[in-house]
Amino acid sequence: MLLLFSMAAAAIDSTPPIEDPVLRARYENLTEQFRCLVCQNESIADSNADLAADLRREVRDLLLAGKTDRQIVDYMTARYGDFVLYKPPLQANTLLLWAGPLLLLLIALGILLRVLHQRAAMPGADTEESDA
Repeated sequence: MLLLFSMAAAAIDSTPPIEDPVLRARYENLTEQFRCLVCQNESIADSNADLAADLRREVRDLLLAGKTDRQIVDYMTARYGDFVLYKPPLQANTLLLWAGPLLLLLIALGILLRVLHQRAAMPGADTEESDA
């Protein structure tokens, strides 16, 4: 039982809250913009991963150091790449991130059409004509 409670306590972020409401709002906005590099489907604000806690701490420290939101985003993307952003910019190196889902859908549709075409061309596919 003690081990269970110690694991739950370790999952809680020990970063002290930001007292200034303007900085706190900027902090919350920024942490929602960054993707957890471990979970990949959660923002660093929602993730319990150790790396997400480190990234939240880093964002907090940069805010308290007086950095602008743009400077923080630039710093994070320079250090971790565009993948850290939930909405990466449309560039040549992120084109696959943007076009990937559409490309996969088109490939799946092409495979489906090919299979249906091959089934229609198979002998005995039209059973009504053979019954008559």
